Amino acid sequence: MERILADDFVLITGNGRKQTKAVLLKGPSNGEITYEHQEDTDRTVRVSNDTAVVTALLWAKGAQKGKIFDHQLWFSDVYVRTPSGWRYVFGQASRSVEATP
Repeated sequence: MERILADDFVLITGNGRKQTKAVLLKGPSNGEITYEHQEDTDRTVRVSNDTAVVTALLWAKGAQKGKIFDHQLWFSDVYVRTPSGWRYVFGQASRSVEATP
């Protein structure tokens, strides 16, 4: 993640919180969140010149600070092609959505 995240990366979560590269990189190592399952479906990728947008429905199941979660949410991620490769510059996630039948 260190390599692919742009230095000015921003993620807006479904609860309206803003996360930066530093916060995101620190997250996995602090043990606050553990994932039992992560899967994305309905993925689309749109590329225009040096920009790509990925949109998908994510199913995530696990625990955060001991509290169990099991939800689906839509997300969109923006990548920009740089001389050193693709960089993840922006992400935005929806609030949890009802499971689709």
